[in-house]
Amino acid sequence: MSMYLGIDTSNYTTSVCLYDSDSGAVISKRKLLPVKDGECGLRQSDAVFHHVQQLPALFEEAFGEFSDRIKAIGVSYAPRTEKGSYMPCFTVGLTAASILSSVLKVPVYRFSHQQGHIAAALYSVDRLELLRQKHIAFHVSGGTTEALLVNGEDGFVTTQIVAKTLDLNAGQLIDRVGVMLGMHFPCGKELEQLALQCDEKIKTRPTLKELDCCLSGGQNIAEKYLKEGKSPAYIARFTMEFISSAIVGMSQRICEKYGDLEFVYAGGVMSDSIIRDELQSLHDCVFALPEFSSDNAAGTAVLASVKDRL
Repeated sequence: MSMYLGIDTSNYTTSVCLYDSDSGAVISKRKLLPVKDGECGLRQSDAVFHHVQQLPALFEEAFGEFSDRIKAIGVSYAPRTEKGSYMPCFTVGLTAASILSSVLKVPVYRFSHQQGHIAAALYSVDRLELLRQKHIAFHVSGGTTEALLVNGEDGFVTTQIVAKTLDLNAGQLIDRVGVMLGMHFPCGKELEQLALQCDEKIKTRPTLKELDCCLSGGQNIAEKYLKEGKSPAYIARFTMEFISSAIVGMSQRICEKYGDLEFVYAGGVMSDSIIRDELQSLHDCVFALPEFSSDNAAGTAVLASVKDRL
């Protein structure tokens, strides 16, 4: 039994995962970082503190009797692979990985949080072969709204940003509207359930600039609708339709420019059923299963296995 440990300490969730490369099974443990009511996230210093508090218990839950079978560790070191991409919260995972590497005498492989999301999505639908094939991967979350050209032809996944948001991330828009409606951060699941109570098909026109999108207008319109007395369900539905229209528009323009490549959609926002249904009606595509859409360490564990065998 070959076990690979994944660690991810994002600005939302503390995540630990063990991946059995022989059976393909995972043991995934996660805990959201606590956020006070009415707030839209954490300061980095608070995120670091909570990760330090939460990691030991998650390690204890995940390890069980497997600590002597771990062959390598995969850890998220930054949000993205681009130069200058950095968030202090990821240093907690890096430090833990370094300590465990010394104790267990196993190598550590560093990946971006974004690479982990892509790998988790592909693992969840049994499409890991795409790690070594050219495709388009959308990563849509609270911290990122980007489309990536993924090229695995050199033996491992490398990425190039081909489209992005020019202002708000999709998850930020969801959380800001959700908090405005009295929800607790993060607001994705609650806002989706509220949106499903509205049967109206709402036309939206997010701004697209070439392949990129602008999402801040969605917040302005949602605030306007609230002042006008629109129902919370209508505002929630508008928000999801607005994001869906933006992702659909970006996808169509990417298809026109890059041709017939497979599309993969990952990140917490892509677990929303309204957005998924709209994209699936547009073209054949791959979605992460909902439990692997939000932040997790399965992707880094899987990537550690892939890297260890190169």
